Amino acid sequence: MARGEHSPACARRWREKAESQQWTPWQTTQAIHGCCGVSLLKAHRLARGWSARQSVQELEELCERQNLGEARASIDLLNAWENNRARPRPQTIDLLARLYRANAVRLGLAGDYCEDDGGTKVVVVSGAEGRAPYQPYRMEDRSDDDMERRALFHHALLGSRFAMSGRLLAEVERTRQDLDRTLAMATVSEEQLDRLDEQVLRYRREYISSAPLPMLYRLMLELSDVRALAGARQPAMAQRRLLSATVMLALLSADALMKLGDTRQAHAWYGTARTASDDMGDLRLRALVRAQQAMLPYYYGDLAETVRLAREARMLAGNAPSSPAALGAAAEARALARLGEHKAARIALAEAERIFARMPPEGQDHLAFRFSERRLQFYRIGTLIELGEEVDWTLGPSGPYAIDPVLILLDQAAHLVRDGKIEDACHLAEKALLQVPPEHRTSIVLNRARGLLSGVPPARRKAAAVRRLTDLLADAGQAS
Repeated sequence: MARGEHSPACARRWREKAESQQWTPWQTTQAIHGCCGVSLLKAHRLARGWSARQSVQELEELCERQNLGEARASIDLLNAWENNRARPRPQTIDLLARLYRANAVRLGLAGDYCEDDGGTKVVVVSGAEGRAPYQPYRMEDRSDDDMERRALFHHALLGSRFAMSGRLLAEVERTRQDLDRTLAMATVSEEQLDRLDEQVLRYRREYISSAPLPMLYRLMLELSDVRALAGARQPAMAQRRLLSATVMLALLSADALMKLGDTRQAHAWYGTARTASDDMGDLRLRALVRAQQAMLPYYYGDLAETVRLAREARMLAGNAPSSPAALGAAAEARALARLGEHKAARIALAEAERIFARMPPEGQDHLAFRFSERRLQFYRIGTLIELGEEVDWTLGPSGPYAIDPVLILLDQAAHLVRDGKIEDACHLAEKALLQVPPEHRTSIVLNRARGLLSGVPPARRKAAAVRRLTDLLADAGQAS
């Protein structure tokens, strides 16, 4: 299963639904393609419930039955075709079309350049609680669907308590997919662009103090507007400004999803930000996306990937001192320290400090993705804690930053656990969790605390401090 794809169980549920509602194989294929993050070619196979081995066998039997010659297919080749790592030969495309009773367009192996759809063209849209998901609808219904989606996010923002639901997260995913399609296509006034720039700046300012879930819903509304503006190709300068806004809003969305613990969608939104920044061609913006994306594997278990992304960010940023360059070096230092590569971590930290010292002043405004002195201090302290040094630290007044001090305290607590100071560690972790507002007590915080508890030896788990922390995490998990 490729990264970002849903499990086979998701496709099975669509087959069951298709059977109960008597969908055609093509409708089932579209549903699986739209929901599960797989190619159209793979969706055809999953719509039939075939394994890769079974599909190859069916193809071989078809060729033998109809005297079509040798299939020249294998499981490895099929996987490569399905994941767009290779392209089948024209003769093989014809055989696959026969196998799945489709054509090259519906297999995703050719483009459809018809000027009309003959009144029959349908697309499939993602699901929602309360209405049948992935039902086919005509293209002219898309504006109504956008209005329904916007109403959904507005309703969530107006509610007295923000909560995650399958429907809302499905619509977050659909917003990203629609945005990706728009980027693949691409007349807006100067005034509209100025207003958009102001909005993006406001979101970057508010993001660092806002709870991630309501902020995510607000970002979805803004991205819907951006997609509408970018629905047609713009003059080069306007297109660049739209792409720049798209990058920032997609990065904020990815970061919010990372804090909420939805790593699959966070990864996908980072991919959207990369698409927009690569299309724009701005090296500093491309570096920023990689540097920010490096935080996802750092907090969710792949330190080597953090190092790779951080180094890629530094390479793209070049020699000029900038926030992406400094962040890349600082992120690399922190990951290397946790990997135990202490000498390399100190070198990377020194590089981050050297880059920051050469950066021009950027004002006192707190903005997401700006590498300020406070951000440098945050990474410096985190690195030194992982290096095992005694740190007399302070980030100063917490200001708009809700979770930075908490993550530092949890890093210190984890280090105390490794030193065998279990009760001191649990006291510190409890203090950290109690000082963070409930709306910010998301997966990124709770998982760090749970990881700390997992390092407590079984013989020490009955200690009073350990039990209090365990109970606090259980209550926080139920409330989140």
